[in-house]
Amino acid sequence: MGARVAVAGASGYAGGELLRLLVGHPDLEIGPLAAHGTAGASVTALHPQLSGHPSLHEAVFAPTDPELFADADLLFTALPHGESAQLAAALPAHLKIIDLGADFRLEDPEAWARYYPTPYAGRWTYGLPELPGARDAIRASTTVAAPGCYATACILALAPLLTANLVEASDVVIVAASGVSGAGRSLRPDLLGSEVMGSMSAYQVGGLHRHTPEVEQILSTERSVVSRSGQVTLSFTPTLAPMARGILATCTARLASAATAARLRDTLTAAYHAEPFVHVLPEGRWPSTGATLGSNAAHLQVAADTHAGRAIVICALDNLGKGAAGQAIQIGNLMLGLPETAGLTAHGVTP
Repeated sequence: MGARVAVAGASGYAGGELLRLLVGHPDLEIGPLAAHGTAGASVTALHPQLSGHPSLHEAVFAPTDPELFADADLLFTALPHGESAQLAAALPAHLKIIDLGADFRLEDPEAWARYYPTPYAGRWTYGLPELPGARDAIRASTTVAAPGCYATACILALAPLLTANLVEASDVVIVAASGVSGAGRSLRPDLLGSEVMGSMSAYQVGGLHRHTPEVEQILSTERSVVSRSGQVTLSFTPTLAPMARGILATCTARLASAATAARLRDTLTAAYHAEPFVHVLPEGRWPSTGATLGSNAAHLQVAADTHAGRAIVICALDNLGKGAAGQAIQIGNLMLGLPETAGLTAHGVTP
C-alpha cells in the first residue's frame, strides 16, 4: 500500500483532475474525499470520467470535517480562495498539505488585502519545482502553496531571462488566454456555452487579476538572485478562450542591451534542459494548448522582436495539469520522497 492521500474540494474541476491522476499513481492510495457543497453525492456521478475504478465505484463525497483527514499522509486542498486557510487552521500540525488555492502564495499582507476579501493567512513554501532551490525547499516542507495556472506559465517563461538580466524588469507585458475550466465549476451566466462558444473576451483588465501580485512577487525574487535590484512591474491582461482547458501566455519584456535572440534561446534551454516537464521547442515551432492537453507539460518558445526591442516568450500548458492538479501531484511526490514524475506524463492527447 502506498501513502494515503485525501482531497478537500474534490468535486471541482481541479479536484476531479487530481482524482484522475491519483487513480493511476503507482505509489499513492486514495483516502477521504470531501466536497462540502455536494456531500453525499456519488464521486463518479460528478466525475463520470472516473467510472469503473474499483476504489471509486461506490465512493461518495464527505463533508469537509478536519477530523476526516487526521489519518492521511498528505492532503490536497482544492477549495475556493479563502477556505483553505480556515481548514488548515483546524488540522494537525504534522499533516502534509498542498493548497491549490491562493491562500498561502503571497508574502505581502497588503497585496493580499488588495485582491482578496478574507484575512491574510501567511505564506507557505511556494511550489514551483523548476525554480532554483525550490525542490529542496519543497522536500523540507510540510505545507506548500501550489502556484496559480497563469502564474506558472508566466514565471516559467520569464524567470530565466530576468535572472540572466536579458530583459528589463520594469517593462513586462503579458496577455494570456485560458480555457473556461480555469474559472471553476460554479454556475455563472458569463461561462454558459452559448456565451463562450465562438467568442473571446478579456476580463479583469488593468492590473485587477489576482495572479498579478503572485507573478510580480516570484519574478522579483528570481531577479534578486543575481541583480539584487529591480522589482518586476507587470501589465497582465487575461482573456477567456472558447475551450475547456489550456493556457497560452504571450509574455514580453523590453530587451536589455546585451540580449540577442541566440542568448535568449540559450538561456531558456540551459534553464530547462534537464527538466522532465518543461520543454523549449525546436526553433520555428510554436506552443499550442492542444499539445499539452491532459499532461503536466509546459511548452516554451522564444523570439527577439528587434523592431520593437522586446523579448517574446510563448508558454502553453494545461491549466488543470501543470497549472493545477498535475503540478500538485509533482509537489506531493517531492514531499513524500517519491520519484518526481510518478503518476504523471509530459505527453498531451491532441487532437
